[in-house]
Amino acid sequence: MFEKILIANRGEIAVRIIRACQEMGISTVAVYSEADRKSLHVQFADEAVCIGPAQAVDSYLDIDNIIHAAKEKKAQAIHPGYGFLAENPSFSLRCEKEGIVFIGPNSRAMDLVGDKVRSRQTVEKAGVPIIPGMKCVLKNISEYEKEADKIGYPLMIKASAGGGGKGMRIVHSHERLKAGLEAGMREAKSAFGDESVYLEKCIQEPRHVEFQILADNYGNIVHLFERECSIQRRHQKIIEESPSQALDEGLRDQMGEVAKRVIQVTGYNNAGTVEFLLDKDRNFYFLEVNARLQVEHPVTELVTGLDIVQHQILIAAGKKLKIKQSSLHQKGHSIECRIYAEDPENNFLPSSGKILFINEPAGPGIRLDSGIYSGCEVPIYYDPILSKLVVWAENREMACQRMVQALEHYVILGVKTSISFLKEVISSPMFRRGDTTTDFIEKQFKDGFALRKDDKKREICLLAAAFLGQNRTYDSGIGKKEHGERSPWQTLGKWRLGRSEESGT
Repeated sequence: MFEKILIANRGEIAVRIIRACQEMGISTVAVYSEADRKSLHVQFADEAVCIGPAQAVDSYLDIDNIIHAAKEKKAQAIHPGYGFLAENPSFSLRCEKEGIVFIGPNSRAMDLVGDKVRSRQTVEKAGVPIIPGMKCVLKNISEYEKEADKIGYPLMIKASAGGGGKGMRIVHSHERLKAGLEAGMREAKSAFGDESVYLEKCIQEPRHVEFQILADNYGNIVHLFERECSIQRRHQKIIEESPSQALDEGLRDQMGEVAKRVIQVTGYNNAGTVEFLLDKDRNFYFLEVNARLQVEHPVTELVTGLDIVQHQILIAAGKKLKIKQSSLHQKGHSIECRIYAEDPENNFLPSSGKILFINEPAGPGIRLDSGIYSGCEVPIYYDPILSKLVVWAENREMACQRMVQALEHYVILGVKTSISFLKEVISSPMFRRGDTTTDFIEKQFKDGFALRKDDKKREICLLAAAFLGQNRTYDSGIGKKEHGERSPWQTLGKWRLGRSEESGT
C-alpha cells in the first residue's frame, strides 16, 4: 500500500480525497496555487507545495511542476480528482514513465475513451447501441454540412477530445450549422487544446443516466448501479440522484451489463462512469466514458455503502476487487446538489470574494463535501463549485423533503450561491413527480430565476448581521468586553419575516 499520495487538485474534491487517505493511514501532499495558499485542502493535508501562480495553466495544469512536487515529497502516487488533468492521457503517461502511480485509468484506455469519435467506433463494434452520428472527424465545413444533412436536424455539435459540455451546441437548421461549428471548435480548442468536433443526432427530451464502474487490473468489473443526472444547466449537471425513476430492474440490469461491456472492450481500469441517454421509449444509447472520479460519486456511496475513493486507491495499489456483482444492492434514495458560487438571478454569472459566514446543515442522512470555511476567499480563476450537499433517506419523497430542509439551513454569506435556486428545483412539482429530462431547467425557468420575497428579505437581514458581527463589541460573559466575529444568528437579535402574499407564510 502507498505511504504517501499527492492530490493534484483543489477545493472540495481535494479535501474528500485527503479524508479517504487519512482513514487508510496514508500521508497526503496538497498542491496549491498562489491564490489557494490559505485554502482548506492545504490546511487538511500533511504537507503542501506551491506549484505556481493563480492561473490554472501555470499551476494545476502544469504537469512538470506537479511531477516535481511529487518527487520532492517522495509521493508514490498521484490522485487527480476531477477536472484539470484528471482526464489528460499525457499526464497519466508521464506518471507511468516517472514511476509514479496514477490513481485512475491507464494512459492507453484514457486516450481511447477520451477521444469521443474513436470510443464510439470501438463500442459500436462490440454491439453497444450508439446515437446516430459521425464516426470520424472531418476537415472542412462543407463536409460537415453533408454529414448534417444525412444525420438530420436537430443535431448536436460535440468536442471530440473532452466533455463537461465544453464545445457542445444544439443546431436546429442548416443555416445555423456553420456558426455553431465555428463556435464549438473555438471552445473545444480553448478547453482541450484540440478543436476537433463531431456531429450527433439530438435525442429529444432524453434522460441522462450514468453507471458507476469499478474495474481492477485483473479483468474484474462491477457496476455500482446508476445515477440520474438529467437536471443540467448549459450541459452541466447540477443535481444527481440514485436510483433513477426511469429504470426498472430489467432495464437497470441490461444497461449495467452494457456498461461493463464498454469497460471491457476499451481496456479501462479503476473507477469511471459509462454514460447513456435514455429516450421517451426507454431506448438507451451510449454517450461517453468519463475517465475519472465523478463529482456526483457520493450519491452512489450513500446507496451502496462503498467508499469509491478508497477503492480507487486499492485498485491503483494492485489489489483485486473483492466485491461481486451479486452482492451489490441499492438501499434507499440519495440526492446531491452542487453548490456553486454564482448568481442565479443574473444568468448564473460566477461570484467571487470573501466568505463572511457559513452555517452548514447537519443531521441524520445529511452529508456535506465542502472546500470552504468562514473567512476564506473564493477566487475568480477556477470552477465555481464550493461544495456538494448530499442526502439519503428511505425513499425518494423523504429524500426530497430532507434536501429542501438541508438547503433551508445552508447559509453562505459574502458570495452569491445557487442554494435558493436548487431549493426551488427540488420543491417543484415536476421534480417531485420524477419528470426529470435534460430540458427541465429550460421548461421550468424559461423566464429566468428570481428570489422569493421572503428569501430576499432573509438574505438582506443575514448579510447585515454578518457585517455587524465582524466589528461589534460584545460581552464575553467573563467580566470584560471583547471584539470579534460572531454568528449572524447571534448578532441579528429577535427578528421575523412579514407575511408574504405569494407564499402565504
